[in-house]
Amino acid sequence: MTLTTTPEERFEDVPDYEYPHEKVPVTDDGAEMAYVDVEGDGDETFLLMHGEPTWGFLYRKMIPTLSEHGRVIVPDMLGLGRSDKYTDPDAYSFDLHYDAFETLLFEELDLSDVTLVCQDWGGILGLALAGHNPERFARLVAMNTGVPDGTQEMSDAWHQFADFVENVEELPIGMLIQNATAEELSEEVIAAYEAPFPTEESKACARVLPFLIPHSPDDEGADTMQAAKQRLSEWEKPAFVLFSDSDPITRNARDPLRELIPTASEQPDTWIEGAMHFLQEDKGEEIADEIAAFVERS
Repeated sequence: MTLTTTPEERFEDVPDYEYPHEKVPVTDDGAEMAYVDVEGDGDETFLLMHGEPTWGFLYRKMIPTLSEHGRVIVPDMLGLGRSDKYTDPDAYSFDLHYDAFETLLFEELDLSDVTLVCQDWGGILGLALAGHNPERFARLVAMNTGVPDGTQEMSDAWHQFADFVENVEELPIGMLIQNATAEELSEEVIAAYEAPFPTEESKACARVLPFLIPHSPDDEGADTMQAAKQRLSEWEKPAFVLFSDSDPITRNARDPLRELIPTASEQPDTWIEGAMHFLQEDKGEEIADEIAAFVERS
């Protein structure tokens, strides 16, 4: 499979995300995953996991506050951000992404006592990783995401998004993010979201991710998610479900997720108001304050 690396000069004008990054191989063929690792001032370890078609830049408004409480790690999914990209959509699979994160987080970084902060695909994979490796995690913060095991119903808005991604000739990354964000994004921010993709071929992961979600119990990843769902239903550590109030894509997953994780009901029944799917972009500073308060009380 052909691997490409986005030239670093594509990221030269990215605003407010000047943290150094590292890259490590996470697959048998040497595909490298990029991540930011901010040392921070406290004892906590925060793992911030993004979804499609974004990258770690999405969390730039949250890192300053969270780093006051400890280390902050922000990986880019394979195929997105600064991570290496396969140009063949068939190279991507649920298991590829799951295994890549296991390699990065547990074999390369050997993380433990983690507070997971996750959204979209970052939540699908992050919550699965927590379910299968509970000893590695201290807390969960789940935002605009779910635990799809092939039995769930996807929202109408999700189906519209997936149909668009599948059929549009040129995938407009910036437009997708703007349409799922309440705030009017600047040209510089739109350019930062488009920076990882110098060619249409480099968008292969962004195109295929909607169809890697298990849509039937027979799909790849369904067994992984079903087992994670069972373990999350027995979760005893703190968990905070923190969705935005204006996201038609994942809103229907919020209550089922809050009911699934037993300790979620012990936290405030909180909505982030005035934010859409990419709530980190709309209300990043407010969300960081909510997470810091959650850590303090738990």
